[in-house]
Amino acid sequence: MNKQLLIVDDEVEICEFLRTFFEERDYLVAIAHSGDEAIQTVEKIQPDVVLLDVQMPGELDGLETLKWIKHKYPQIKVIMVTALETHDKIEKALRYGADNYITKPLSLEYLEKDVQDKIEHLAKR
Repeated sequence: MNKQLLIVDDEVEICEFLRTFFEERDYLVAIAHSGDEAIQTVEKIQPDVVLLDVQMPGELDGLETLKWIKHKYPQIKVIMVTALETHDKIEKALRYGADNYITKPLSLEYLEKDVQDKIEHLAKR
């Protein structure tokens, strides 16, 4: 089974670091640097899991992008990633359908396990 992951973050270094980390673990990884780019990529590849940064420039921040993904593709698992842990944003993300919410700096061990759990859950359907 292909494990397809989309990483969405406006910080190029974070995207490249996570791409390398997950590709070494046999994931197919796509990257987007904005909400608009994320939506185009989701339409094209429909990944299993999206790692989505909350704070991004442009009209579509992470929360708006999450709302769009979950409305159009409710089966896609979305893990919100942020440096700012505000109760308001967490609440909104969960209300919009986020499957998890984790803060930077990331624990790679936790992140890998969470992504793997989400994919295993999808495979059981």
